Amino acid sequence: MKEVITIIGVDLAKNVFQLHGATADGSVVFRKKLSRAQFHRFMAEHPPCVIAMEACGGAHYWAREMDRLGHEVKLIAPRYVKPFIKRQKNDAADAEAIVEAALRPTMRYVEPKTQEQQARAIVFRTREQFVNQRTEVINALRSHLYEFGYVAPQGIGHLRRLEEVIEDPNAHLPQLARDICRELLDQITQLTTRINALKKTIDTMSKEAETSRRLQTMPGMGPITALAVETFAPPMAQFKRGRDFAAWLGLVPRQNSSGGKQRLGKTSKMGQRDIRRLLVTGAMAVVRWALRRGAPKNPWLARMLERKPPMVAAFALANKMARGIWAMLMRGENYRSTAIASAA
Repeated sequence: MKEVITIIGVDLAKNVFQLHGATADGSVVFRKKLSRAQFHRFMAEHPPCVIAMEACGGAHYWAREMDRLGHEVKLIAPRYVKPFIKRQKNDAADAEAIVEAALRPTMRYVEPKTQEQQARAIVFRTREQFVNQRTEVINALRSHLYEFGYVAPQGIGHLRRLEEVIEDPNAHLPQLARDICRELLDQITQLTTRINALKKTIDTMSKEAETSRRLQTMPGMGPITALAVETFAPPMAQFKRGRDFAAWLGLVPRQNSSGGKQRLGKTSKMGQRDIRRLLVTGAMAVVRWALRRGAPKNPWLARMLERKPPMVAAFALANKMARGIWAMLMRGENYRSTAIASAA
């Protein structure tokens, strides 16, 4: 009697894919190594089954392709596959470990991304890359001028001071150094232009998306953060409560509990880093505003600032913002002052 293949583990690569076919109880049916074209033909001819893959580069594309062919796709984070690898690591062992992980009833899966989500992610990643490149060039310019005795604080806000030094004919700078510094200033200007153009693109997309518009009604949520949530976060229905979403973002304490004793450490930072970073940045802006004289008082934040440093209060506020995001999206409502409290 021919064994029925119910799950196929795929170790993805650029050109050669390793497949591990198994039955529902994990019994091995086949091990295959196929090229990219052979893999697509093989899966098109194979009866519908579960396809398990690591959530790595190219996984979301193949998830969409397998879904189009009628297969059920399960993407698993690589860190959850690693414990199932037996001794030596190779492509065949990786494919088998993927199947072992997918057969676990409590395994957590990654939601496949759409083409639109991946396109928006490219916008975020490119803007972040340009910002990092600009920061690198500014720091290089500061260090070069420091060699000649000219000092400026960190940050693009103090770039004007560096420009004045370079253009000052009385500054004690060799002409060669002055010319090179002007080249760096031109590079900073070009990067700033590109960053501003991408910012306009993000603002436009954020205005067009209903979810992004709704999220921006929350204090501390700008167009970039709102669109990041829509781009990188899975459907909120995957989380039972707002606390689960905050935990997914890594905005909860790291646990080292044992023997019935709870030991909580620093923030875990185990989740989606882009959304987490933007939420903390937005929360810090709200905290700075709350510390200004005459600013409207948020009772919860005021009590927190009385007991904790501003940065700790910002992380706590980011946690509450995450729970508020879950509540707003699940209920289809704009921000209300009670929304965060009701999500707890």
